[in-house]
Amino acid sequence: MGFTHLYVVRPRDPQFRTAPEALALAASAGEVLAQALVVESLPQALHGVHLALATSGYARLFGPETIEIRSAAQRAAEAIYRDDAQVAFVFGTERTGLSNAQMQCCHFCCSIPADPVRGSLNLAQAVQVVAYETRREILDCSQRCDQLLARGDLSRAQTRQMERAASIEQTEAMFAHLEQGLAAVGYLDPAQPKHLLARLRQLLLRARPTSTEVDILRGIASAMTLPRKLRARSKCAPGADRPPDPPAPRAPD
Repeated sequence: MGFTHLYVVRPRDPQFRTAPEALALAASAGEVLAQALVVESLPQALHGVHLALATSGYARLFGPETIEIRSAAQRAAEAIYRDDAQVAFVFGTERTGLSNAQMQCCHFCCSIPADPVRGSLNLAQAVQVVAYETRREILDCSQRCDQLLARGDLSRAQTRQMERAASIEQTEAMFAHLEQGLAAVGYLDPAQPKHLLARLRQLLLRARPTSTEVDILRGIASAMTLPRKLRARSKCAPGADRPPDPPAPRAPD
């Protein structure tokens, strides 16, 4: 199906690349299996990825927006051709699927519209359906681009180039920085965060911020972690009158 990069997070069988059953199922894609990379965490596997699509049979309360696989494949193809982006589909284990924390690392959750009575697919079936739908959309997108170029239609190329979305490692660093900033200003209680951080992830991953926008948000987080007195002073231009220091709190009577 044209997919050549496989990342496996903490495999149950460290020798999976040479397992007879895996080699038999890989058929003509044995080199993909042989070159599979093993990592310790999902964020490591998503390093450099600009669009991550989780796969699950059901939506999560604080997870990403759920879309059907065909729509997800269209988004993936457009991101590849329009933004030259790195795209990843994320699959869970056969028995338990993806955890809520793993789902929250992704921009969208894609589902296969199976029979609701018997909606569960095994992992190999799900991977094949996702690969087929994505391959189909990539080929269709490629043909449309070739047709535009063949008839000299450069209208798409003349549109203003948009900055592509930030990578997963950039957004993960942003979330860690925002958590520090929100705790510093007293908006987040680290001991009882409740669902604040999960909702914040939903909001910002839905927006798919660019690298520049991530830098802006991290700059805000940096300012939030400064002491209040320094925050107030940093807003003044050089040479301008600085605001007076706030009065010291009175001791209780």
